[in-house]
Amino acid sequence: MTYAIWALIVGALLTTMALSVASLRRLPVSTAMLYLAAGFGLGPAGWSLMSPDPLTHSAILERVAEGAVLISLFAVGLRLGLPLSDKGWHLPARLAVVSMTITVALIAGIAMLGLGFSLGAAVLLGAILAPTDPVLASDVQVVEAGDRDRLRFSLTGEGGLNDGAAFPFVMLGLGLLGLHDLGTGGWRSMCSGRSLAAC
Repeated sequence: MTYAIWALIVGALLTTMALSVASLRRLPVSTAMLYLAAGFGLGPAGWSLMSPDPLTHSAILERVAEGAVLISLFAVGLRLGLPLSDKGWHLPARLAVVSMTITVALIAGIAMLGLGFSLGAAVLLGAILAPTDPVLASDVQVVEAGDRDRLRFSLTGEGGLNDGAAFPFVMLGLGLLGLHDLGTGGWRSMCSGRSLAAC
């Protein structure tokens, strides 16, 4: 399946969801659940219109995932109407940077000590699991740019910031696994002469 067909199907799904937003608000389910159901129906368990093999279609899946993240973050950003100089950004920044860094460290420690993961795999697991996505929870996200509720703004802002804050940990984990260059003088010197699993 080509990227053009993927884009056509995903675009049709997004357009349908956007046009029926008024009807969907009356349903007792979130839009994320409807997207999941659509993916299940279009996938191998349903009509098999989209049956991606992660190894064969890795480039297409990567582009589709990047597009979905960009659209999601752009939509969230449009609703966050405070200028960056406002003090309202302090709490989302602390949640996205400080709290997530501690969570990555805790998950990595549990993965290494409790599950026997290597350092690189543990850091990568922490980077995958630590970011929260309250932007998907419509009940707690900012509804419009003029919404000044501190809790909703903080959770929505953190949901938009944490993907970028997790990126360095993802690259560090991949680097420790030998799948990404950490640069001269980096952790690469620790892994020289060792097996990939030891790093």
